[in-house]
Amino acid sequence: MYRLFFLVALSFTFTTCNFSSSKIGKEGELLQKELDKIDWSKVDTYPSFEGCDTLEEIAQRKACFFDSMTKELQLRFSQDTLYGKFKDMNEIQILVTVNADSKLELVAYNLPDSLAVQAKLIDSLLVSKKRDFPAIYPATKRGVPVTSQFIVPVVLTRNP
Repeated sequence: MYRLFFLVALSFTFTTCNFSSSKIGKEGELLQKELDKIDWSKVDTYPSFEGCDTLEEIAQRKACFFDSMTKELQLRFSQDTLYGKFKDMNEIQILVTVNADSKLELVAYNLPDSLAVQAKLIDSLLVSKKRDFPAIYPATKRGVPVTSQFIVPVVLTRNP
């Protein structure tokens, strides 16, 4: 009788382990399928300035953000004499990074070979330009703040 009870208890133990391992395997498969569905190259909401976050349409919020970013950078560069320092350059492309913690990074992007020597000067100007920048809310993916990057062209104008 004890042997029968022992064999039933032992078989129940092994059967229970199989059920839990297959459940874990199924959960892992489901998680992997869900992760494969997510397009990690796109965000659910774009970064936003304070005035843009009240817009309902995603396309309007995106356009508002890019317009505001371009205007802010254009304003900051028009106050400087970049055009006089780099006469061969009419436009500069800036790689803008909005980190998940709302910190902003500006880096010169795709500089011509003729300006490679002056890249440090340009980068130091960009660091000074991000001071006192309006607050930016980061992009989100599934409700979680994420880091996003994009390129903004800034036209350099001559100061009279």
